[in-house]
Amino acid sequence: MTCETAFRTGATHYLCQLTAQHPATCAGEANALHAMRVAMTRLKTTIALFSPMVAGDEQLRLAAELKWLNAHLGIVRDLDVALERLAKIRDRTGASDRPWKQERAACQRHLTRALRSPRYRRLIADLTAWIENGDWSRKRAKKAAELRAQPADQYCSDTLKAWRAKLSKKSRKLKEFGARKRHRVRLANKRLSYAIEAAAELAPSSETPARQAMLKALRKAQKSLGQLNDDARFRALAAALGEDKMDGNDLALQPKQKKRLLRKATSAYEELAALEPPKISGS
Repeated sequence: MTCETAFRTGATHYLCQLTAQHPATCAGEANALHAMRVAMTRLKTTIALFSPMVAGDEQLRLAAELKWLNAHLGIVRDLDVALERLAKIRDRTGASDRPWKQERAACQRHLTRALRSPRYRRLIADLTAWIENGDWSRKRAKKAAELRAQPADQYCSDTLKAWRAKLSKKSRKLKEFGARKRHRVRLANKRLSYAIEAAAELAPSSETPARQAMLKALRKAQKSLGQLNDDARFRALAAALGEDKMDGNDLALQPKQKKRLLRKATSAYEELAALEPPKISGS
């Protein structure tokens, strides 16, 4: 399979997953919103994976539009996560979720308007056309043609090795990072996980154990970093809603809990560094 075919196949698949969640997300269903956001992240990962081939003016414009959509999805998702945390301790602490639900309803209205807007419809139409016949597919230069014709298995193998090395370097001083830098490591972690999963169909079954071991370490780190990110987002939302006095109860992570999560993430990256990177090609 060539890179051109692999990109079209993967990007079309995730775009279809994204649009399939549109009606339920418009209706305010939290699970559909989460699935829509995951599909978008996987789509963006596929674009990033093949970025040397698809980069261009159209890609930059579409990236900006995806960022716009993700901002609307993200704030509602953050509120859903916060409400889940509140529900776990409400009976024990008497914490009120009314301000959070009101904010969630307001943000959902903004999201629904965005999803029903001409801008959203134009984005989906433009993405569909770009994946199928965008400027990247019409470049006549020799290098561009070679990138499109390159075997996808070898290309993905080389790219994932580079991403893995970059993540290992980023995560070395994880315990010293603030919330913003940890978040960037988390995004790189998620991108590598999704890219490995997307490229898995290109790999022979003999490489499955090595690939699964790598994913296990990445998911372990992702879980801990995700909890730390959720805590940071909760604190920021609480402050915005005037509910930051809740920091002293069970909702906010305590210093010992944060240290434990950082240890787990650091341990996961040490495991990752010790693994033999899985190949994607049979060569």
